[in-house]
Parts: sequence; C-alpha cells; structure tokens
Amino acid sequence: MALHFERSEFDARRDRLLIEMAEKKLDAVLLFAQESMYWLTGYDTFGFCFFQCLVVKADGSMVLLTRSADLRQARHTSTIENIVLWTDRQGANPAIDLRNLLNDLDLLGARIGVEYDTHGLTAYNGRRLDEQLQTFGQIADASGIVGRLRLFKSPAEIAKAEKAANLSDDALDAALPLIKQGGDEGLILAAMQGAVFAGGGDYPANEYIIASGADALLCRYKAGRRKLTKNDQLTLEWAGVFHHYHAPMMRTVLTGKVSKRHQELFDASRAALLAVEKAMTPGNTFGDVFDAHARTLEAHNLTKHRLNACGYSVGARFTPSWMDMPMFYQGNPEPIAPNMTLFAHMIIMDSETETAMTLGRTYLTTESAPKPLSRHDLDLIVQ
Repeated sequence: MALHFERSEFDARRDRLLIEMAEKKLDAVLLFAQESMYWLTGYDTFGFCFFQCLVVKADGSMVLLTRSADLRQARHTSTIENIVLWTDRQGANPAIDLRNLLNDLDLLGARIGVEYDTHGLTAYNGRRLDEQLQTFGQIADASGIVGRLRLFKSPAEIAKAEKAANLSDDALDAALPLIKQGGDEGLILAAMQGAVFAGGGDYPANEYIIASGADALLCRYKAGRRKLTKNDQLTLEWAGVFHHYHAPMMRTVLTGKVSKRHQELFDASRAALLAVEKAMTPGNTFGDVFDAHARTLEAHNLTKHRLNACGYSVGARFTPSWMDMPMFYQGNPEPIAPNMTLFAHMIIMDSETETAMTLGRTYLTTESAPKPLSRHDLDLIVQ
C-alpha cells in the first residue's frame, strides 16, 4: 500500500475530525474535496474530476463512492476498506447511488454535513445531490471543517513541507544559469520542473508562472514562450512539491542593467515582506499580516500597484490550484498559530511603466518569529 504517513497519523486525523463532527452534532459528513480525502486516508487520485464522495460517519467508519477506474487507486493509496462503485452509463446519476448508500448506512433522517466548497463537487453535481437529499435528512454546509484541520501541520507534514521547500530552492538554482540575454523561457521552465522531478517531487497543483517583458506583470500562467533580451524582467512563481505538499516561491529576476524603477519596487517589496514576517506571529491575525503589507506599500506610494491579498496557507493540494485557505487579506480574523505553513508574496505591478517586481517564500510559523523554509536570501537577483 502506497501510504506516505504512518497509520497512527491517519488515526489521529480521523479522531480530530470526529471531535469536530461531535461539536457540530453531525451524524456523518460527505467529503468531496480531494485534499480532504488525501489528508484523512491517503487516497491519491485526480479522479475527483468525476463524481466521488467519501462518507464519514460519527462512529469513525468510512465508505468511498467512486468509479471503477479509481477502485484500485483507492485500494493501493489509502486506508479506505469499504469502496462502493457507481456505474458509468447513459443517464447515470451518481447522486442517486449516494442516496442509496446513505440509506444502507442507516442515515435516513440524520444530520449530514456536506463539503460543498470544493472543485470536487461541481455546481451541476451539487444540484443533483441536493435534489436527492432535500427530503432525506437534515443537511448542513460542512465545507470548512477538514480544511481548517489541515491548516495545522503535524511534525510528519512539516517534514514534507521542508522537503518541498528544498525542491523549490533546487528549481531556482537550476533556472538561474539560464536566465540571461537570449535565454529561452521554455528551457528555464523545463529546468525548474525537471529539478523537482529529479529530486523525487511531484507535479504542482497548478502551472508555474513564467513570463518576461511586458508579460512579467501577469500573475497567472499563460501559453506562449519568448527569449530574454539584454535588459529584461522575468517573473517566476513556482513550488517544490513533495507528496503533494507545496512550498511556493516567487521572484522577479532581472537581466542586464537595473532600472531606477525596478530598484524602487524591489526595495518596497523587500520592506513589505520583512514587515509581513514581523506580523506573522501568534497574537496576530491573517488580516494583521495583510495590513503590514498594505501599510508598507502605502508608505512607498504603491497602493494602486499592489494586490488585495498577499499570500495564503499551503499544504497538500490538488488541481486546479496550490492556494489554500485562509488567505492574507483585509479583515481576515483567522489567528496566526504555530505549525502553519504559509506563503507570503509581495507583488507589485506598475502598468504605467510596465515594471514588475515580486518577492515571496514559504514560512513555518512558530511560537515566535516564522521560519523561512528557503535557503535563498532576499537579495535582488540580476543576471
């Protein structure tokens, strides 16, 4: 069985979930997020693009409803023992299969939590689910339960994050010799992803960001490659990934001469990241961390060039994004606590001068100051 954690780790996670369920008076929860299934059982698949559900009862028993293509996947990668299949066929409605399963589990009339807020349950399937459950029992939105449990990392999870961070550093090391006049974005991208794979890592939950010239102001991946010029800017956002645990980094690397505007934006982004580090301590909130970022960039007269969030929790994530909740944005009341892995990014995009500057890395929170997980410093990189 391809489990990446000890059985005792999964048992402890199950027990934490059962405590939450008891507090919310839930007889069962229906988990649709792949992250939740992976965290709770080790189940590792991209089959969540189809209808599948992990039913967890208040007594700790679990049943997975999935397709035949994922039967062996679940057996091989998870602790799940009871697997039920719904059949692909014309007119199939797996929500009916799920209702029948819940009935077989003696949950008719029960209080059932549903994990609605996930890419694993499309709006289409969510509507079909509601149609089947509206008269079945008392349905409650349980979207955030497992997500919040995943926010706090165990020692075994922290070890995965640290390995992922090493792979992030390796990716940057592989890229730097190729970032120069005439350097090909495609070769840079290949070197970075190749370093992660060579180090035993995995595919990321979303594409790396790589873009230069005017495109360096973009914060998302886009198709198309170019070669770097003599005085260029290259924005990179990437993540080392180990057993699905992510440790993102972000940098804007310059070639040739550093413009005055680039230096101004770098100085501001570095000051903002250091302010964020100071705020990333117990006693503060995620909103306080964002405020530290916003105040610093306001002091540099860059408010209109910044984003409305400056980072987020990271951990074991699946497609389409490695971003996890909670995020650093205004007013977020979630407290900073030890043993969180958090990615903070400073993104300044000056469209008026087409100047980009980014700076970001992943941290492990502690009882005091956060620990950067990267071995790289925060100096401006000029090739």
